[in-house]
Amino acid sequence: MTQITFGYGMIKVKPNSKLITIYKRIADFQFMPGAGEAIVPDDCEFVISKNTGVVRGIVRNSKILATIRASDMRFILHCEGARLLKERFSFPSLRVVVIDEVSKEIGEGGNVFAKHVLDIDRDLRPWDEVVVVNERDELLSVGKLVLSPLEALYFTRGVAVISRDGCWKYSKGEEEE
Repeated sequence: MTQITFGYGMIKVKPNSKLITIYKRIADFQFMPGAGEAIVPDDCEFVISKNTGVVRGIVRNSKILATIRASDMRFILHCEGARLLKERFSFPSLRVVVIDEVSKEIGEGGNVFAKHVLDIDRDLRPWDEVVVVNERDELLSVGKLVLSPLEALYFTRGVAVISRDGCWKYSKGEEEE
């Protein structure tokens, strides 16, 4: 593995094929089969903690695809990784679809309320990482599903998805900070 200094306490490395395969399998398990090919591409780099040696993130072309929570090794999606998953899987897989009227607010990072949910992947579970899109399947944000899919469709009050990051600015051509 080739090491490149990344930031305080982190280094960026070009992983070997065995390490890539391990993280592809974790992504396949967490999301669905085939997700690993999308968010852990063969040309990616891993961000590794200098202190622990644990993988903390996946980067490609200086864009963060996902970070990895150290406590349970689950992927936390970022906008670029969500875009790749959205392209990989057909509608409505891994998605929460919201009404067009709230696209701007959610695209800027606002939470998704249950009354705005039009459709949702029925295979999702509470606390899963989800891709939030509008009726035209445009990427709005990434976040964590709080309700079950049936609750998100049935309820008219409360938060359905806690948005982590609005992707509106990235889809409009601005660079990720």
